Amino acid sequence: MDLKGAVALVTGGNGGLGQRICHALAREGVHIAVMYAKSRDQAEGVARELASGYQINAAAFACDISDGSAIDRLVGDVKTRFGRLDILVNDAAYNIAIPFSDLDSLTPEVWDKIMAVNLTGPMRLMKAVAPIMKAQGRGRIVNVASIAGLGPSGSSIAYAVSKAGLIHLTRCMAVAMAPETLVNCIAPGLLDGTRATSNLRAEQIERSAASALLKKPADKDDCADMVVTMCRTETMTGQTVVIDSGRMFH
Repeated sequence: MDLKGAVALVTGGNGGLGQRICHALAREGVHIAVMYAKSRDQAEGVARELASGYQINAAAFACDISDGSAIDRLVGDVKTRFGRLDILVNDAAYNIAIPFSDLDSLTPEVWDKIMAVNLTGPMRLMKAVAPIMKAQGRGRIVNVASIAGLGPSGSSIAYAVSKAGLIHLTRCMAVAMAPETLVNCIAPGLLDGTRATSNLRAEQIERSAASALLKKPADKDDCADMVVTMCRTETMTGQTVVIDSGRMFH
């Protein structure tokens, strides 16, 4: 897909990885809707930086993606602001560090919140953009999962299960939305400088980096570049690409 002039909605666009994704897309001439949950000033700052740095249109939009009505308003507002919607990047996520063995701390409330943000929210967003992309005759969706979704690891059982669900949801939505819309997924390993990493225990971060073949965290720019590739592709859908410095093979 020719990306110049396309419009992308990036959830969690003000986060560590989200900002890199916004910049990578903007360099290709994509107009950016930066979605945030709480950090309005930061998100608006990202939008201003994108607009001035790449001569594209960019704006910040607030949304609680655990709220179905808020998602419908968000998609409508983005469509009204930009006139179209070609790309959805589901990067927003929530996690909390709970050792797998600490089942008592894995309360129903924690489980429900993680599932609502990491799995149900992306599903609702994909459903909301589906008719727009179908009517336009083209669309690209990229979900941001985690290697925790490919094996029993990560910050908590709920987080791992939510990302495993997102990986399979990618496959299912690729079937549902073909042929107009292509749906793919990246599964990063440990990333420096993200909210997700900041919630991990220090020993977990050290162990993750040490266990990688390359002995370092995954690179956020590598992840962002793969998102661009998945937006540009014409023949890849339903796929998950792991970017983790050589920790997980699947």
